[in-house]
Amino acid sequence: MRRKLLITALAAVLSVAPVAPALAAATYSNGTATANFNVTLTLSANCLISASPLSFGSSTALNVGLDGGTVTGSTVTNRLLAGTSTGNTNTTLSFQLYQNAAMTTIWGNTQATNTVGGTGTGSAQSLTVYGQVPTQTAPKPDTYQTTVTATVFF
Repeated sequence: MRRKLLITALAAVLSVAPVAPALAAATYSNGTATANFNVTLTLSANCLISASPLSFGSSTALNVGLDGGTVTGSTVTNRLLAGTSTGNTNTTLSFQLYQNAAMTTIWGNTQATNTVGGTGTGSAQSLTVYGQVPTQTAPKPDTYQTTVTATVFF
């Protein structure tokens, strides 16, 4: 604020009378001249304020479950893959799906027991499923498969 007032004051002084180009410092005794200028400051009892909306978006608590798959006899605790070749569709292999890399927590389909919880934000999210096929008697060479259904509970 001082700088603005000083600039205003200086402008007022300079506009009162033209000033000759600056000369070397000297002493003059030909007389004096004065001019007055007003200095003001207005303090208002009013302020402007604005605000932008704040949105926390939307979220949904959820659980993601994985069922036992489509092979007959397959359950969450004993998942099975079945052969796909003609004459081999009744041959199965055991496998398991887990929530963690240590493969100690089975990923199931019962809320509050073995599903994975999260918060839905409206954007796509990735979840990692860890799988393991334990050592077992080797069946015929074939492609073994099942279809596991993932369910989002919200």
